[in-house]
Amino acid sequence: MKSLRTIALKEAQNRISPEVKSPSAKISDFFGSNVFDKRKMRDFLSKDVYEKLISSINQGELINTDDANQIATAMKAWAMSAGATHYTHWFQPLTGTTAEKHDSFFEPSGDGAIEKFAGSALVQQEPDASSFPNGGIRNTFEARGYTAWDPSSPAFIMESKAGKTLCIPTVFVSYTGEALDYKAPLLKALAALDKAAVDVCQYFDKSITKVNASLGIEQEYFLVDESLFNARPDLLLTGRTLFGHMSAKGQQLEDHYFGSIPERVFTYMVDFENEALKLGIPLKTRHNEVAPSQFECAPIYEEINLAIDHNQLLMDLMEKVARRHHFRVLLHEKPYAGINGSGKHNNWSLITDTGKNLLAPGKTPKNNLMFLAFFVNTIKAVSEHADLLRASIASVSNDHRLGANEAPPAIISIFLGSQLNDVLDEIEHSRISKKIKEDNALWLGIPKIPQILLDNTDRNRTSPFAFTGNKFELRAVGSSANSSAPMTILNAIMAEQLVKFKAEVDKLIKKGDKKDIALLTVIKKYIKESKSIRFEGNGYSQEWEDEAAARGLSNIKTTPKALDAYLTEKSADLFNTTGIYSKREIHARHEIMLENFYKKLQIEARVMGEVANTAIIPAAIAYQNSLIANVKGLKEIGIENKVSLDIVKKVSEHLEIVKSNIDAMLEERKVTNKIEDTREKAIAYDEKVKTYFEVIRYHADKLEQIVDDSVWPLPKFRELLFLK
Repeated sequence: MKSLRTIALKEAQNRISPEVKSPSAKISDFFGSNVFDKRKMRDFLSKDVYEKLISSINQGELINTDDANQIATAMKAWAMSAGATHYTHWFQPLTGTTAEKHDSFFEPSGDGAIEKFAGSALVQQEPDASSFPNGGIRNTFEARGYTAWDPSSPAFIMESKAGKTLCIPTVFVSYTGEALDYKAPLLKALAALDKAAVDVCQYFDKSITKVNASLGIEQEYFLVDESLFNARPDLLLTGRTLFGHMSAKGQQLEDHYFGSIPERVFTYMVDFENEALKLGIPLKTRHNEVAPSQFECAPIYEEINLAIDHNQLLMDLMEKVARRHHFRVLLHEKPYAGINGSGKHNNWSLITDTGKNLLAPGKTPKNNLMFLAFFVNTIKAVSEHADLLRASIASVSNDHRLGANEAPPAIISIFLGSQLNDVLDEIEHSRISKKIKEDNALWLGIPKIPQILLDNTDRNRTSPFAFTGNKFELRAVGSSANSSAPMTILNAIMAEQLVKFKAEVDKLIKKGDKKDIALLTVIKKYIKESKSIRFEGNGYSQEWEDEAAARGLSNIKTTPKALDAYLTEKSADLFNTTGIYSKREIHARHEIMLENFYKKLQIEARVMGEVANTAIIPAAIAYQNSLIANVKGLKEIGIENKVSLDIVKKVSEHLEIVKSNIDAMLEERKVTNKIEDTREKAIAYDEKVKTYFEVIRYHADKLEQIVDDSVWPLPKFRELLFLK
């Protein structure tokens, strides 16, 4: 009888990629074809209602009931003309995935039926939402949760073989108004940042009336054949391999990075890119990543709310399209031990309504002063709230990745590059002369702010937060994460910092300082106060850990303790002043994140026990029995087989350790599950239950190296990673 692994390997080796046809030879011909974008709004709406909708998108103005009805009618007409029969409010609950409940346009009417979609259905819905995570905000029997339309993110049509559905991006809130999703807090943070940034921009350019945060998200992922995936219960249920000895060949030759894309993978990429492009996701880049079977795609920068919606939609698309190609996408941060994991690099900048990137150095002292104001305030904001930013990227899966060879450490620091670092040092140690009248001579002995070159810095892969020319790259975000969490925090701390900056500058101006002198005085002060967060060296080194400790920087390596930063007094002040989270909301989210952490470890522990007891141990015993029979048979004819006997003993040793630790882990789980406090339970799972994982895996992997390859039950790393 053939094993499941053998069958899976044969299926994987005989795969034939499905034929993929692009809608057109030119991407521009079909880009956004499934999006109710401005061009389609203009075609389906009256000029008056169109302008009101654009004002709502750009300025957040409210839409009245009559206009909502017209927009809903137009949206329905467009969607039905494209073949849609249903609509849904598409939202992002605190599960980490997206959610939708489909309703038909169809409604009975007298003796017949009509297709109907009212403004009230567009603007708000009440899904049966009691089972979504709420952190104690609602009782289980209270099902009321409301989704509310977000006009700033355009509606789109999701296609499948069975039909098409109009999807309307929305926020998700409780009956009492608390946010139960990722989008609502993000929108509040962006609004706070917009106001604070515009106020600071007024020092330099009175024509600026709006500032948008911009984001480009680089998405890393692994692919694995679905037959091999299904033959690995650990991959199927946890997203990562809980067992598996590293392949003799891994990534050490560095031959996969930017190499020729395998034909089967390329076909898949073209297919999901076509689907993404139709949905207005501006994918620009695709390439092989460092680890075997690891890849990356990246879009052009977009307004941050839309960029995150698109990334959530992209992850969903990638998984759906992968099944057409008999692949499975692994978005887990560390699906394979011993090789690089995956991140989701968030490239963040600030763009004015006049088209200026506030983080792009200028060519004149005045423009560079504006750049320095936002640049230094970003550094100051991260310095003040480093622990909170660390908490925002914390998860059970990202704990495996942070600090590894391809990911930044858990210590939050900022890399600027030598030139900008020198500029800030020069400013810090310069003496500001209040007597100099020339605009270009603001410090004694320095005729102007040095011209700062675009892309003057090399990349530092070990830095969690690096400046890369005209943007900051938050590299610490995990590949499976919703970027709303860290981006809500980053934009919130920046908003708070800019408000404080303006208050300090205005105070100096009121005392009689000239505006530029006041700006430079505060900038210089912030450079000095935030210096400890700047680091240009190797973030992986022990020397940096020691130095960071001496600087007073935190090094919180596990999620349960990192999440404490959400509940500090400093964080409470931030959330209160920016209006992003109420005390009840942040405590609920803290509870949800802790629950998510320990439940995922609980699942991993159960899967590890099941796979060890039902697959690995039986396979090892069966092989051991065949060796024992061999030893006995040879002994009967007078031959002593020391090799087989030695292997029998080694198998016994590893089996005993695996089994005893599985049993001990089970008992530890029983104890841990009785802990009522969620934080204590999460820490116990992390520090007690999880400690058994490494021992069990080590000895199981030793058995993999000993047991006859033909009877080993699980697809091995060499098969998962290198099968084309």
